[in-house]
Formats: sequence, C-alpha cells, structure tokens
Amino acid sequence: MANVILTADRTLMSDYHHNEFIGFGTCAPPNVIPSWLYSFLFFPPIKTRRGVPVAAPYGLRKIEAQLLNEGFNVQTVDPDYLNEYLDEAKVLGIHVMDPFGLGPASSTFAAILKKEPFLAQQFRNLMAKPEVKRAKKCGLKIIVGGPGVWQFQYKEKFVKEYGIDCIIDGEAEKVVGKIFRAAINGEELPQYYEVSVQETPSLEEIPNIINPSVNGLVEIGRGCCRGCKFCSVTLRPLRWYPIEKILKEIDVNVKSGCDRTACLHAEDVMLYGSKNTVPNDEKLIELHEAVIKKCEDGFSWSHCSLATIMVKPKLFAKVAEIIQQKQSWWGTEVGIETGSPELAKKIMPAKAHPFKPEEWPTIVRQGMELMHDNKLIPACTLIVGLPEEREEDLIKTIELVEDLKHVRSLIVPLFFVPLGKLKNEQWFKETKMTKLHEELLIKCLKHNFYWIDDLIGLSFSGKWFAKPMRALYRIFVKIIEKKAKEMGIY
Repeated sequence: MANVILTADRTLMSDYHHNEFIGFGTCAPPNVIPSWLYSFLFFPPIKTRRGVPVAAPYGLRKIEAQLLNEGFNVQTVDPDYLNEYLDEAKVLGIHVMDPFGLGPASSTFAAILKKEPFLAQQFRNLMAKPEVKRAKKCGLKIIVGGPGVWQFQYKEKFVKEYGIDCIIDGEAEKVVGKIFRAAINGEELPQYYEVSVQETPSLEEIPNIINPSVNGLVEIGRGCCRGCKFCSVTLRPLRWYPIEKILKEIDVNVKSGCDRTACLHAEDVMLYGSKNTVPNDEKLIELHEAVIKKCEDGFSWSHCSLATIMVKPKLFAKVAEIIQQKQSWWGTEVGIETGSPELAKKIMPAKAHPFKPEEWPTIVRQGMELMHDNKLIPACTLIVGLPEEREEDLIKTIELVEDLKHVRSLIVPLFFVPLGKLKNEQWFKETKMTKLHEELLIKCLKHNFYWIDDLIGLSFSGKWFAKPMRALYRIFVKIIEKKAKEMGIY
C-alpha cells in the first residue's frame, strides 16, 4: 500500500461525459431537479479500477508525477474509495479548484440562488468522510494544493476544524518533495506555504504526466503576458512547452485508451511559441499539425483571446482548417469581461494588444464573428461589478451583448472576485446590483437560451448515447427556462 494518497472531490474526479465545459455545471447550487440527476448530468463519477481512477485532474497528475520521480510511494485514488487506501497512508494530498465556491462563476450562482454550489458541498463532504477523520486521528497529514488554495485564507476556522496541515500556493513541482517528505517524517509543516519566484519551476523542472488526465487535457504553456489586473495567472512567468513534451503527454492519454482526443491548455493557445501578443505562425501551425496526427477524435482549446485571432485572421482560419480535419467544431473559453473601452483601459489595458484598448468592442464583435464562421464555439465571461465600473460602462456592455446575438456562443456574467493585482478590492455582492446589472444578466440569459439547444446537439453529435443525453439536457434547460419565466427574469 502507498504511504502517500492523492485525491480530489467528486466534482473534480469526473470526465463530465467527455466534455470539459459541462464541468462548469458544478458551479451551480442544488436547484429544481433532483441532486442525483444533476450530478449525473454534470459530474458523473469517473471509471475506476479497484478504486484507482482511469484519469484524474491534470494538476493532480503533475504532482503525482513529481512525487513518483522523487521516489515516493504514491497512489491517486477516487474519493469514494479512500476507505480502502488510508489505513497505511501517512499523507493525504488533496487537489482543489474552487473548494468553497468563492470563484467567480460559483459565487455568482450562489449569490443569485442563495444556496451553496455543488463543488463546495462535495469538497466539504470529502473532508468530512469518516475514513479521513479516522486516519487523521491516527496521525495522517493532510496537504492541500491547486488553483483554489487562495480561498483558504478566508476559511481559517475550516482549516483548523478539519485538520489541514499544510496549504501549498503556487506552482509546486520544486517544493512538494520536501514538504511531503517532512510530513512522512513527522516534522512540523508550514500552515501556508507560498511558492516564491525563485522556486517557480523552469520548463526542464516540470515533469511529464505519467498517468492519464481527465479528458486528455495537457498544458502547452504556463503564464500570461497580458497583465489584466483581475487575474492571478498574469503574475506567473510565460513559458511554452516544446512540442515533443506536449506530444509525450498526449501519448500517455491516447495509449491508455481513455481519450483519443486532447484539450490544449494555455491562457491563450493562439500565442503558442510567441514572445509577445502576436502569434507565431510557424510554431502554432507546427503544433496543430503534430497534435492532429496523434488525436483520432480531434481536440479542443482551453482558452484563447479575441485580440490574437483578430491580429492574424488568416492564421486562425488555417488552424481551424487543421482542427476540422477530424471534427466539425471545437470549443474554448474566452474572456470578454467588459464592453466598455474606458473600463478596459483601466483594468486590462493589454487585453486588446497589439490593438488599442479603445478598439476593444470592435475586436470582440469581429473576433466573435470569426469564431462563428470557423466553427469555434466560445464560452465567454463578463465581469460584473469591476472596481471603477460606471453606468456608462454597463450600458456599453449591454449593447455589446445585444450585438453578439447572432454569434453561436455562451455568455456568462460573473460577479467580481478580488484576485491578482485587485486582491485588496471589495467583493461585488448581489446587494449592490442595479437595474442595469439586472438588465445585463437577463440579456445574457436570453442569449444563452437562444443558442443552448444548438450547442447541446453539437456536444453529443456522433456519440452512441447522444439521443438520451440530448433529451435529458433539453428537459433540464426547459425546466430552468420555465423557472426563469416564473421569476419574471425571462
């Protein structure tokens, strides 16, 4: 038995019916349909072999690889099977994404619907498991890491109540070894360990995953060069993986039989191999031509920006042509954030680069149209309640959403959460909502209801279970639509 066990809560240990973006449903609270059915639709349990998941969150796989490379006896385990693995464990490592529902999407849903999101419930359920409590009494050390660790600063009581021994904040490849070794040896651990700039791993110090990641997700780079004030990713240095490193990780997923597809992860996939905000044609095309040969069922992107598409539309069309050799469409997440040039200039002046912030609404309109024409479907975010936001800014954002009604997409408004350079600002609460905020939310809701049926059809096209799954999701959407009309918001 392994003396180091790694896991994550139920909402993270899922493949979301092989559609990464369905996972956003975990941000919502319990609602008008039974929780068992909602969990089946949005975060079904991943397949396991004797409690070991066939795939796990990518960040967890990176830590697993690092610990294995350093000689630790490590096993990644599904949260429902911890009872079979904790008796001999000395350390339990837990990967978190949004453990308390304080992230932008989940906090917005929670504020509007007045309920705790599923992901927060499931994290608490994991920590409250009898087997975890029993092992803790026998000396188990609990170490937590992942993108959501910043939330523990607001939950000191929870940390103490559930006996969390160490929280690691940052890219942990160079520090997990010494921390886990200290835990095994019974040494005192720091309650909160913030990875310093000097401890940030170089490309050569970032290990390749050894076991499959959920939905074939693989990093192609880390960091961002745009410097948006509301984002913590921009505080990290920009590094691009060599193509050989990316392909090796794709091989891990493909050869496992779990996924014949991939999701390329970066803050802006279009900037792969570049040194600034202008795409590198040669590197980007080389990457896509190499990946398409590996992935029989095609692949998708995690994120891209509208400015990089607009600066080289012919390059974008070429990349789209490569991707569509094996699929009719693909998806990505896109940050619109605001339709106001004035607000864009204040909080994300480089978001439009190499264009000017004043051109931001035009970049969004034309960039979204290019996506529509090339069958890239974006899940877009808007930030509601940004510092210094004025009525004029809201009006311009509302007008922008109206202009995008013909573009196949989802547009999700998110309440401002203080992160990055704005971490000392005030949270935006539903009590601060004005009539204009309500109008913006309703516009987005109407836009999404208009496109959702089309997107459901595309998401399950070609799959053997397409017909029943489409029917279930469409029933769910109809229920939500009916509820919205009863509430007078649609």
